[in-house]
Amino acid sequence: MKISNETKVGVLTAVSITLLVLGFNFLKGKTFFGKSHSLFAKYTNVQGLANSNPVYINGMQVGTVYSISTDKNMKEILVNMTINKDVNIPKNSVAIIKSNPLGTTSIEILLGDGSTYLQQSNDTIPTRQSAGIMEAAMQEVRPVIGQVKNAIHSLDSALSTIAGVIDPNAKNNIRTILENLNRTTAGLTVSSASLNELLNTQTGALAKSLNNVSSFTGNLANNNQKLTDVMSNLDKTTTNLSNLDLEKTLNALNSTVGELKSTIGKLNSNNGTAGMLLNDTKLYNNLTATSNKLNLLLDDLKTHPKRYISFSVFGKKDKSTPLTTPLPDTVNAPYIKQ
Repeated sequence: MKISNETKVGVLTAVSITLLVLGFNFLKGKTFFGKSHSLFAKYTNVQGLANSNPVYINGMQVGTVYSISTDKNMKEILVNMTINKDVNIPKNSVAIIKSNPLGTTSIEILLGDGSTYLQQSNDTIPTRQSAGIMEAAMQEVRPVIGQVKNAIHSLDSALSTIAGVIDPNAKNNIRTILENLNRTTAGLTVSSASLNELLNTQTGALAKSLNNVSSFTGNLANNNQKLTDVMSNLDKTTTNLSNLDLEKTLNALNSTVGELKSTIGKLNSNNGTAGMLLNDTKLYNNLTATSNKLNLLLDDLKTHPKRYISFSVFGKKDKSTPLTTPLPDTVNAPYIKQ
């Protein structure tokens, strides 16, 4: 049977239309020879997402974006994804949009840890607004900015401190400190020179002192035998002292002290001749009276010598009245009772 040209053209047209539809759907993510299902997600900003953009799970592409639709208010955008892989997606998983300025915007599904999974037909996955490129960059840069701010604040404090230090008074103080430091350095130099002179092994005072010490120790070494003899004699002396009967000596000394106490007691009492001489006032009174009489006799002899001695052959004896009181120069004599 002969096929007409019109039939051939009609069949070719139908096949072309079918291939066009199948190719268009394939480009949109629809597969015709594998198992696939639709998954929906709702966003307020799709960040340039378009049809046929990939859908990833853990970096592996599992589907594509089939369609993006919204209402007139543009408050909610519905994204229809075609999942080509047979994967289990927990219900607490989250779908976020990841924008790439150098590539294609994609959807990243972050798997949750739930035990129940999304249905294989037209289920809706929770979404989360992802940070834009600038916001992500700012999140990375924000800690650095904080550190820079702290550094600037510290630098400002340091500059303020320096500005406070470098005022006219502070400059004068710093100049004074530097001058004092120079003087101290000069003093240290002089002290170092003095110390070097002191520690000089030939002429230093320390060397001379060490030489004197060496000489002294040498003399000790040379007189070692004499020192040994002295120590031996000292040992013998201490031995002799230890051998003395000190107990008998102490007993004799105690006896002597007792007898001395007894003698002193007798002298303090009226018993015995010595005690009566020391304690009886009669002897003192008699001696005082005798002394007064002798004094009176001497004064009378001084005043009337002719009464007692006559040197003239023809003279006569002095018969004047004798003295009854001492002369004025002896009135204050210590033996006269007032």
